Amino acid sequence: MQYSRVSPLASRITRLSASKTTTAALRNLSQVRNLHVQAPAALYTVGYDRLRQSSGFKNGIFVNQIRNYADKVVKVPQMAESISEGTLKQWVKQVGDFVNQDDEVATIETDKIDVTVNSPASGTIVEVYAQEEDNVSVGADFFKLELGDAPKEGSAPAAKKEEPKEQQAEESKPAAAEPKKEEAPKKEEAAKPAAPSAPKPAAAAAPKAEETEKVYGSRNESRVKMNRMRLRIAERLKQSQDTAASLTTFNEIDMTNLMNLRSEYKDAVVKKHGVKFGFMSAFVKAAAEALREIPAVNASIDGQEIVYHDFVDMSVAVSTPKGLVTPVLRNVEDMGFVDIEKNIAELGKKARDNKITIEDMAGGTFTISNGGVFGSLMGTPIINLPQTAILGMHSIKERPIAVNGKVEIRPMMYVALTYDHRLVDGREAVTFLVRIKELVEDPRRLLLGV
Repeated sequence: MQYSRVSPLASRITRLSASKTTTAALRNLSQVRNLHVQAPAALYTVGYDRLRQSSGFKNGIFVNQIRNYADKVVKVPQMAESISEGTLKQWVKQVGDFVNQDDEVATIETDKIDVTVNSPASGTIVEVYAQEEDNVSVGADFFKLELGDAPKEGSAPAAKKEEPKEQQAEESKPAAAEPKKEEAPKKEEAAKPAAPSAPKPAAAAAPKAEETEKVYGSRNESRVKMNRMRLRIAERLKQSQDTAASLTTFNEIDMTNLMNLRSEYKDAVVKKHGVKFGFMSAFVKAAAEALREIPAVNASIDGQEIVYHDFVDMSVAVSTPKGLVTPVLRNVEDMGFVDIEKNIAELGKKARDNKITIEDMAGGTFTISNGGVFGSLMGTPIINLPQTAILGMHSIKERPIAVNGKVEIRPMMYVALTYDHRLVDGREAVTFLVRIKELVEDPRRLLLGV
């Protein structure tokens, strides 16, 4: 809003305030406050104290002129430091709708998250500058808002609603009259010998029915535009394959002890802490301990330098309808099983509800991906750059294994560690995975720190 546009109005108000003849309108301060909300720039230019001391102005002159300057053009908001544009996915509100301050107006899809655009003030949307599926840039004009309170229910809206009813009534009259005019010709046509021509369309329809019965299966194709998140995932994964010297090592874990621990205490954990006790917390805790013992797996490459972290920010892969996201658990080395489960549940819910934020996914020094929940028996995960390694969990299957010289049926899980061979050697990678195996197979080690 430009102050130069208000200055002619300010001079007029000054003259009116000096006049002794203006004695009507704006007798109470509430009207002035309403104007203050609608056009703060005008009030600050004129002076709020002068308005309070003035005897009043002719009702309508001041208000109508202020409203000309009360439109606010809302810009596309800043979405994240690294995001400069997005795709407008949905207008939640339309032109003519009234919105309160902080009401959701639209949703913008970015390559990382969906950003909700809220109204910065209360008012009515009078114009939009983009349509759904358009690309919008940060700082561009987004929509125009006429500032003000919610419109009161009056006769004007009711009249608008009644107009279509009257039109429908008028249109229904000729529609009802038309069949009466056509009744006579129908009777005459029935008397004419032209009736034998009716079976001809029926005879022609029979071959068509036979032709449709000969069609077997469907050969339809459909094309759907890739959303920004999927495009970003494809770009990052391809970048990882082209950049990192990826290598994968495997091992298997006997889940007997952990499953017994979970079965014994899962009800007590839910009752006391209100969260389910799953297997993920044990793997996150075991990985945090192994990362502290082998810091190279917790490091990253920045140009020609190696960045070592004295903390563990664990990225946990979560599947959403739009793609895979990796929210981050901060400082998991200081968390217990219950704290880890609570944080995973909270971040997972935010991701599935499309309420995850850039801050929730920023950073991360190591990633765990649990493909076992979908039934994966074995796989090789791809490193989430700039991280150095990623741990892949798989499904638990009962298999015969040798235990103390005897063959027993045990619940076994294959685990895979994909690591960047530029920074992590095979000895470190194998030692890391064996350490996770030891800690998960005997959870007491996590409590004793051995």
